[in-house]
Amino acid sequence: MTRPTAPEGLARAFEHPVALGIVLATLGVVAVAAVLIGAMTLAGKGSPALRRELWLRLGAWCVLLPLMLGPVLLGRVFTIAAVTLLGLACLREYGRATGFFREHLLVGVVVLGILLVNFAALDHWYGFFVALWPLTVTTIAVASIPLDRPQGYIQRTALATVAFMLFGAGLAHLGYMANDPGYRPFVLLLLTAVALNDVAAFTWGKLIGGLKLLPNTSPGKTISGAVGALVTTTAVVALVGQPIFAGTPMERWDLLILLGALVSLGGQLGDLTLSSIKRDLGIKDMGTVIPGHGGVLDRFNSMLLVAPATFHLIGYYVGFGLDQPTRLITGG
Repeated sequence: MTRPTAPEGLARAFEHPVALGIVLATLGVVAVAAVLIGAMTLAGKGSPALRRELWLRLGAWCVLLPLMLGPVLLGRVFTIAAVTLLGLACLREYGRATGFFREHLLVGVVVLGILLVNFAALDHWYGFFVALWPLTVTTIAVASIPLDRPQGYIQRTALATVAFMLFGAGLAHLGYMANDPGYRPFVLLLLTAVALNDVAAFTWGKLIGGLKLLPNTSPGKTISGAVGALVTTTAVVALVGQPIFAGTPMERWDLLILLGALVSLGGQLGDLTLSSIKRDLGIKDMGTVIPGHGGVLDRFNSMLLVAPATFHLIGYYVGFGLDQPTRLITGG
């Protein structure tokens, strides 16, 4: 990965031309969408309910994009802090939807696990970061035993384990990436690519139609949409990723294509994972905080699997921040 001279500060945000290109392209897409929806409204096309829905979604993106891209541009500490808050927000929605919030002790363990794994990312302490996976899950397994309440043990420990693995250990990989001085273009690519993946799946599904992918899990998804998203997202990630990883082992086209496929497949599987949870609970959305999108977890479910999958592929061939100081806080 091409590395700028320093990782921090907004002044360094656009050192890599890909970072600037992604931000400008994103703003361009929003501007075009606003023009198209405005023209649609003036011409009276579509139903009032559809136009209202489109404006709500556009307005939500105008709020979401600064919250998503802003911390990445501001620097390492802001990125890790944003990932921490995102994990806690996802846990909150998950807890309320599943009833897990009633298990105060285990909720506390999961919250502590989320805070610690993100602290390990902030400290750039990879050994502790990795060790927190088994350590936290083991703590979850034994934490409620002293309560002498064996009824419901499997359910509550399973809910807690899933919560930590997705919102703590899994999502924290996105923040750990910020320990590399050249993290910005790749993290920006991930954030925009998972959004593109959703749009591509919806668009190809509507254009081609055909057989449903998993009708009992997600009735709106089609095989054509899934394949179309896989091809589209893989191509975009590979093409944009080439200048990001120029001069590293990851610049090989086979690895870039694999990276793009992981983003698309991980994003779709993350979405289907949440759909499975929602269908099991009999609910449509995990929350209502984002108009037109549902809850925070509904919007960011794709990243739960994409972050660890891409982290370990790149980590194997290139690594993140391997030439940077470690144990920044605990090293003394």
